[in-house]
Amino acid sequence: MFKRSFTIAGLSVLLAFPVVSVAASSDISANVLKAMDGEHRSDKNKQRNVYRHPLETLQFFELDADMSVVEIWPGGGWYTEILAPVLKDQGEFYAAGFSKVAKRTPKWRKDFQLRFEAKLTNDPQNYSAVKVTDLAIPERPEIAPANSVDRVFTFRNVHNWMKGEYADGVFSSMYAALKPGGILGIVEHRAKPGTSLNDMIVSGYVTEAKMIELAETAGFRLLGKSEVNANVKDTKDHPKGVWSLPPTLRLKEVDRDKYLAIGESDRMTLKFIKD
Repeated sequence: MFKRSFTIAGLSVLLAFPVVSVAASSDISANVLKAMDGEHRSDKNKQRNVYRHPLETLQFFELDADMSVVEIWPGGGWYTEILAPVLKDQGEFYAAGFSKVAKRTPKWRKDFQLRFEAKLTNDPQNYSAVKVTDLAIPERPEIAPANSVDRVFTFRNVHNWMKGEYADGVFSSMYAALKPGGILGIVEHRAKPGTSLNDMIVSGYVTEAKMIELAETAGFRLLGKSEVNANVKDTKDHPKGVWSLPPTLRLKEVDRDKYLAIGESDRMTLKFIKD
């Protein structure tokens, strides 16, 4: 095990995780490791590497540098900072962001999208090849040309689609964009089995059963599960749901040390295929 100490919100945290041998890994792994620690990333974002396990996650999703990839709702671009440099030279990368045209998109999300696009523009060395698309359900469901991409990824977003009552539409858009044999990779906060739909929406945690149902309804077949983003410390019964935990820490100073000690949420990591 490799141990590394981080300071997060004033609290020193010591975490241990498996050593990854670059020499024994594929070229894509070396490229991911380089992007993870790249100078274009803030220290704050790098500190999240130990919770989000991007190398192991992307290995599980079978990413290669020459693939065509869509990231759905990249938000502030945490995963974009890794995917865009890895895919820039040999692959193709679409960032399907918050819609700036859909009437139902709140202003704060439109502003968030503008900041994300400014981030890309201000760093052409890493992001000049990114193709930004507008995911608006049902107005603009096309996130990439039909049957054209090898991978579609989304990270911690499905609960938002469920709240907006357009999860089925997004899953259909992801299915349409993928080539036959293409893979959909999803990381999402994991609810306890049997959690009600309303509690999923309120808490931000989604059951594996609901996730699989959404994907299978769109035509996907479950290909595999990984526990790489699991967190057994997460009891999933927090006053402000998943947002009680870092990095949001919605309760601010209330039980701050407790939530920092838990770390980020327990997450399912699921892989689906378009047959």
